Amino acid sequence: MNPITIIIIYFTILIGPVITMSSSNLLLMWVGLELSLLAIIPLLIDKKNPRSTEAATKYFITQATASMIILLAIILNFKQLGLWTFQQQTNSLLLNMTLIALSMKLGLAPFHFWLPEVTQGIQLHMGLILLTWQKIAPLSILFQFYHLLSPTIIMILAILSILTGAWGGLNQTQMRKIMAYSSIAHMGWMLAILPYNPTMTLLNLLIYIILTVPMFLMLMLNSSTTINSISLLWNKAPTTLVMIPLILLSLGGLPPLTGFLPKWAIIMELLKNNCLIITTMMAIMALLNLFFYTRLIYSTSLTMFPTNNNSKMLTHHSNYKNNIILPSLTIISTLILPLSPQLII
Repeated sequence: MNPITIIIIYFTILIGPVITMSSSNLLLMWVGLELSLLAIIPLLIDKKNPRSTEAATKYFITQATASMIILLAIILNFKQLGLWTFQQQTNSLLLNMTLIALSMKLGLAPFHFWLPEVTQGIQLHMGLILLTWQKIAPLSILFQFYHLLSPTIIMILAILSILTGAWGGLNQTQMRKIMAYSSIAHMGWMLAILPYNPTMTLLNLLIYIILTVPMFLMLMLNSSTTINSISLLWNKAPTTLVMIPLILLSLGGLPPLTGFLPKWAIIMELLKNNCLIITTMMAIMALLNLFFYTRLIYSTSLTMFPTNNNSKMLTHHSNYKNNIILPSLTIISTLILPLSPQLII
């Protein structure tokens, strides 16, 4: 692809969510969503094989449907109130339509079916963008209008997403699908706390991105897409024996790593609001997430060839692909917990 074209596409992907986040006009928010949607399609099909074309088509159809529903709600709201923003007087049906459409864009259950398939069909670096940056714009709209939305529907979507993310990831062998189901579960946690403390949602989103980026960077450096391929990394890149388990345990929310911070804060906040049953279910599902992360750790660090033949050690023969920010991100993704009083306050 032409370098100038790539620069324009990436700039559009960057500017789309920025427009959505910085706008109070619903039409401009919708324009930001559309910019990021249309710009990412050429990158999804850049690999030029049937699988990536199928993934790009699924992504476009799903996102276009959600955008159509949002635009319909915006226009009907303008017809009713004469305003380009949602108010207390806005029809609850229009607000629920917008919530469902944003859930489709985020890949929340039960509108999650496209996310694992699309993530599996595209390249790793595009999967990273899809699971991190593309989530920011819809979440920013939810953040602005959370006080108008039905807490009951939000909690139903959150619980379904946490259940789906936990159960769906158990039977997967593809790393991209596992990270997609992990994303669904984390989005459920973010949505669960939104009606009570939206600041916690932002904290969870930030830490989720901090954890997901180094995980994808390590998969990209070693071109690892399956559990079998990461089980062979011990003799190609021994540093991954330390880095991958730490990040996976942090993603699972195990103390004293960084990923424990948002789960702990969200559970405490929900208990303050007397959501005992929901909190218990979320904590149990978090154990299922931790189980399939532990399975990856077993494959990475506890499996090796049955002999000690030195010829099998490829460490000294491989050409390293260095990444400057990976060590810093790994440290941040595991050691932020002592700063939790400042972050939560």
